[in-house]
This record gives sequence, structure tokens and C-alpha cells, in this order.
Amino acid sequence: MRLTDFNTLTFDCYGTLIDWESGMVEALRPLTTKVKAPLSRNAILEAHARHESSQQLHTPTKRYSELLAIVYKRLAEEWGVPASVEECMRYGQSVRNWPAFPDTAGALQYLKKYYKLVILSNVDNETFSYSNQKLGVEFDAIYTAEDIGSYKPSLHNFDYMLEKLAGLGVTKDKILHTAESMFHDHKPANQMQLASCWIYRRHNDEGFGATMNPGDMPKYDFRFTSMADLAKAHQEQLRA
Repeated sequence: MRLTDFNTLTFDCYGTLIDWESGMVEALRPLTTKVKAPLSRNAILEAHARHESSQQLHTPTKRYSELLAIVYKRLAEEWGVPASVEECMRYGQSVRNWPAFPDTAGALQYLKKYYKLVILSNVDNETFSYSNQKLGVEFDAIYTAEDIGSYKPSLHNFDYMLEKLAGLGVTKDKILHTAESMFHDHKPANQMQLASCWIYRRHNDEGFGATMNPGDMPKYDFRFTSMADLAKAHQEQLRA
């Protein structure tokens, strides 16, 4: 299997293209600075993952910005510190400030020359519009949790994407699903028999950070530690 076998790259956004972990940790400072016992970066992210995943399961139609406000409240309760409604709502709006990884825009601009680029994200449309300004390309399609009414890893999200892409003339065998999260993306991609590419952003860290442990590790077809490395590998295959 080669990267050049595909004509469409479908992307998770947060954790893959946008550095959501750094964005989360920064936006949670008003809360974490109140906690008496110091919290490690991974402890913060793992707690966030637990509450986010639970809330997505229980309220699948809630907009992501509103869902994050609830996550902030749950974290405050877990850590035993106060949080006002205003603080919770402010955190829900913080996604618009989360930074893109430094290599993202350049890699996407290169890949756009050779592929359709598609977003499949656990976010709402307004929130993604702010992140999209940091990504540097026009996507061929954008599918959000708000559009679909559920959150990944629900297979419903992947069914929706495949149905809509089929309407654009894209067949499943030409899609390479490209993502960091084993839990949200690679596990359901395996179940859907979609080829996948792991952008292993956390290669220098332990655990799964802001995503849940997937259990048995899913399979993947390609592995890179950055979007820049993916673009470089594509260039090399073209020259081969």
C-alpha cells in the first residue's frame, strides 16, 4: 500500500491538525491554579478525556462549545474547586484560541495539490470556523458532530461521511483516514474497514493524553509523527 493509492484524505482536526492539548491546558489554567495539589499535564488531560467522553456519550446532540462548558464544571467538582457559570462558558468558547501545530498549514497546502481534503470532527460548525482560519486551505467537505448528531467514535459519524463522500464520487477504497486518536478515529476506522494513517503527535509522551485508552490497539496502514513527515513521504513516493 502506498500513499499515492488514495485520492482523498479525511482528517480528524483536534489533536491531529490543531494542538488541542496545549490549548486545553492553557485554557484550564483558571481552574488548575486553584487546585492545592499540583496536577501534571497528563493528569489534567486524562481527567478531561474522561469527562468529555462521558458527556459526548450522554448528550450526543449537544454542541461542542456547550459540552465543554459542562466538562469544565465536572473538572471543578472532581478537583474540589469553585467555578462560575461564566468561567464554564468561557472555557466552552476557548477552542477558537487553540493553536494549529506549526507544520499543519504547510503540509495541508502541499497535500491539497494531490488529494481531496475532508474534515470529520467532534466539534460544532461555528467553533470549527475559527480553527479553519488557522489551517491554510479550503477543505472539499467538512462534517462535524453538530451536522451528524453524534460524536466519534460512533460509527454513525463514519457512515455519514462515507455516504456524503460517495455523493461526491469518492469511493471508500480511495479514502485514507488520517488522525492522532486511536480511540476516536483508528478504532472505528478499523471497524469500517477504512485505511488509516496515524499522525502520532504524542510520540514523545506517555499515555493517550486527551483521548481515552482504546483498549486493544487498533491497526493502521501508515504512521508518521507529524503532518510534515506525511507530506515528505508523499513527495518521496512520487519520486520513486
